[in-house]
Amino acid sequence: MRTRLYRDGRLEKENFPATEISGYVTDRRNAVWIDLCRPTPADLAALGDELDLHELAVEDVLGDHQRPKIDVYDNHLFVTVYAVRHDGDRFVPAEIDVFVTDTALVTVRMDPALDLAEVIRRWDGAPHLAANGVLFLLHGLLDWVVDGQLQLVLDLDARAEELEDELFEERPANAKETQRRMYELRKTTARFRKIALPMRELFGTLLHRDRGVLHGSEMAPYYQDVYDHVLRTAELLESLRDLLANIRETRLAQQGFRLNQIMKRLTGWAAIIAVPTAITGFYGQNVPFPGSGESWGFWASLVLVSVTSVALYAVFRRNDWL
Repeated sequence: MRTRLYRDGRLEKENFPATEISGYVTDRRNAVWIDLCRPTPADLAALGDELDLHELAVEDVLGDHQRPKIDVYDNHLFVTVYAVRHDGDRFVPAEIDVFVTDTALVTVRMDPALDLAEVIRRWDGAPHLAANGVLFLLHGLLDWVVDGQLQLVLDLDARAEELEDELFEERPANAKETQRRMYELRKTTARFRKIALPMRELFGTLLHRDRGVLHGSEMAPYYQDVYDHVLRTAELLESLRDLLANIRETRLAQQGFRLNQIMKRLTGWAAIIAVPTAITGFYGQNVPFPGSGESWGFWASLVLVSVTSVALYAVFRRNDWL
């Protein structure tokens, strides 16, 4: 467990034991951050009793794959968001459950590989906002989450544009490799949409004036700025989906065009070969014909084969059939 104590907008203490939490959260001049990584059900139950958290919110933490959301209870908020973590080239969504009370921000994460050091750096980089207490802490966390999502969709968009450029190269890359990259990109985008698009609804609830969460707070414009990034992420995702659909349709059209070109060339060569076959078959008859048994008959058939083959090739070439 990691802890921080802000008092009157100043950082007073870090990494203090859990036994001191109850003494700090009762003072409205304080803002306490508590970070739990893979807590046990008993730990969550004890924390819920300490902060008077709703039992349904505590149950949601224990359930896997919650949808990004915000639940408003009488004395606290429960927020579920997904941070972006990279495992090599693979995108891994990391769930963060957040309890927001008047004097405490509790983050719960089940992925130990998810590091919140960047969130702490953002808090330390804006000490002039620390006087806003828990709203300041929540803003730093959500700002970090949204920025990570925005950066991921920008990376996905750049990869989609690279695929689009490859489609029109004179010598396209390996077809199987291109198909695999296209499939992985579409799969990643579909997974990412599930955790990014609900953020619009989450911030819509958080910014709603009737809720009173940010009413009259100095932090309201800062949350609005994060919301703008959420909207940009959603817009980029929609355009990315359209781009991937266009890339797929273009690739299918190119495959059909290339298949038609191949069939056209094969048909043209088959026609060129068919004429000499017909001529030589005619001269191979077992009945008398003009030139039968004469040397000039052989040369006549050879000239006829050559002339007709060249003529057919020239006609097909002029019509772009070869």
